[in-house]
Amino acid sequence: MQLKIVEFPDPVLRRATRPVTVFDEALKVFVDEMTIVMKDDDGVGIAAPQVGVSKKVAVVCFEGERYVLVNPVIVEATGTQRGEEGCLSFPGIFGEIERAERVVVECQDETGARRRHEAEGFVARAFQHEIEHLEGKLLIDHFSPMKRELIRKRLMKRK
Repeated sequence: MQLKIVEFPDPVLRRATRPVTVFDEALKVFVDEMTIVMKDDDGVGIAAPQVGVSKKVAVVCFEGERYVLVNPVIVEATGTQRGEEGCLSFPGIFGEIERAERVVVECQDETGARRRHEAEGFVARAFQHEIEHLEGKLLIDHFSPMKRELIRKRLMKRK
């Protein structure tokens, strides 16, 4: 399968994702292909809807570590941080977003093994961003209505 980044306003970005129930070689290949697409576009995180697939799968890579988040749930979120975020599905768009400073995520990896990740700072921010993608929530949902409309018009002109 040749994956490519899906850009706003593609409706797949808003669709509810389905839990992964089959952990097979195809899932491992899909996760590897998502990682390649993300790195080719200089991203640090990617969620399955961003490549047109409505499944609960996300990948975050930071400082040589790859986190595979299958069926992830944030079970704890504490503190607050503000920072600039971008998104592969919104090329050239950045905004200041408030997030939890620290999160605990329970999930599975691509083999089906249960994982618990405790993250803070940038990695916590990336986890929250990618998990929101799996819920159909997008970067622009954090912006004011006026800024959302300006971005929508700008991106529609590119199409």
